[in-house]
Amino acid sequence: MASDEGVAQVRGWFTGRLPEGWFTGAPEIIRDREEIAVIGALPDPPGDAEEAERAALVEGLIGRFREETRERRIEIAKEAERRFRQKVSWGVSCAGHTVMFTTLSVPVMTRLRQSERQVLDTLVAAGVARSRSDALAWCVRLVGRNTDTWLADLRDALQHVDRVRAEGPDVNS
Repeated sequence: MASDEGVAQVRGWFTGRLPEGWFTGAPEIIRDREEIAVIGALPDPPGDAEEAERAALVEGLIGRFREETRERRIEIAKEAERRFRQKVSWGVSCAGHTVMFTTLSVPVMTRLRQSERQVLDTLVAAGVARSRSDALAWCVRLVGRNTDTWLADLRDALQHVDRVRAEGPDVNS
């Protein structure tokens, strides 16, 4: 988890560094140990289009933004990576849809008991996933989707612990 101060510093830097007009407001910044994700909101398309036309319009807006901003996003990401020593990922949201253009896939090592491995093997055998690794990622996404409120509460509590810890005495002196 990144500290509130660290996220605020990164958010401020990106807000000041990004070209005006790219997003409808300040970008959402999500930072963990490996990566900084920058997600900006694009203007919603007019609401009078039919559903199929609106979906295609959103897809077109996102695609155009991705292509037209590619060079500048790469330039800004390289600058941020030197400054913050983390990789930068980009994404946009438009009309309730969020699309990530780039994102890291970080290996994670874990030890599983036989019953847990059997869950992954069942997902592979059923064609839900190509491998145990894919099956584990699928499980993590499923848990994340179904426990958003609980995970948000847990993250808030961790941020509170970080603040209290930062206000305490310096034990390294």
